[in-house]
Amino acid sequence: MTAPATQPPLTEAKVPDRRGGGSGPGRDGTEGRTLNAFSHGFLVLWAVMIVLPLFWILLGNFKTDSQIKSSAWTWPTEWTFDAFQRGWEKGVGDYLLNTLIVMVVSVPLTMLLGAMAAYVLARYDFVGNRFVYYFFVAGSMFPVFLALVPLYFMVDRLGMLNTYQGLILVYVAYSLPFTVFYLHSFFRTLPTAVHEAAVIDGASHTRVFFQIMVPMAKPGLISVGIFNVLGQWNQYILPLTLMQKQSGGDEDRSMLAQGLVSLMNQGNYETDLPALYAGMTISMIPVLVVYLSFQRQVQSGLTAATIK
Repeated sequence: MTAPATQPPLTEAKVPDRRGGGSGPGRDGTEGRTLNAFSHGFLVLWAVMIVLPLFWILLGNFKTDSQIKSSAWTWPTEWTFDAFQRGWEKGVGDYLLNTLIVMVVSVPLTMLLGAMAAYVLARYDFVGNRFVYYFFVAGSMFPVFLALVPLYFMVDRLGMLNTYQGLILVYVAYSLPFTVFYLHSFFRTLPTAVHEAAVIDGASHTRVFFQIMVPMAKPGLISVGIFNVLGQWNQYILPLTLMQKQSGGDEDRSMLAQGLVSLMNQGNYETDLPALYAGMTISMIPVLVVYLSFQRQVQSGLTAATIK
């Protein structure tokens, strides 16, 4: 009998170095630290570019006009809130109220119409579906400046110049393309089985949309809602064109951005800069409150949109 052949001892398999160039184990760590340093440095620079102007405006609220003009970065000699009172009395309160009246109607109406249009385009196949979708996409690329003149005459013929309802309709029309484009991907990627199960159980299309699809698309709705709030809150060119005081003695219904510019131009070379800075601070507070309140939902909505 022959002795069984002995197997050679097991040795560790040598794994080829795939880190590129065979430059040793420390290369990935160096590249990672360099990338982290670059990204963190960029974020710090971005934060400084945002925080410094805000800090400058906050300091200007408590200074006199001469202090701001002499040295913008010095500390106030006396911390008072007189600038807020003067700014409010000069019309900032009225501008803020006008903006809130318009947006309380325009933002929900934009979200409702945009969500319904995006849902139908994403979940139902019909003749002209792609044409309507790309029509909305093309609308988001259309510069608003090209339509100001025909838009003015159209609103004038409807008798809606310097009216809340006229500006609301225009805000909704210009916010719908982006809203439909953004929400289309959310409704398209929602589970089809849930929709089919609801239809089999006898749910109507309206009930499926409001009770099933809308709650499932909540992150996307909150995210695009914040974008619409910011876009309409900071809008300047549309109110400037459509909310001019008419010759018939109509009430001044200027929006916030429009009113702040007029406040800056009221005194020519004798502008009350602290009151202007106070108005800018008042205009920033609602936006900051809305964003900080829905910060997590906005981040989750953007993450979901990226993954989808």
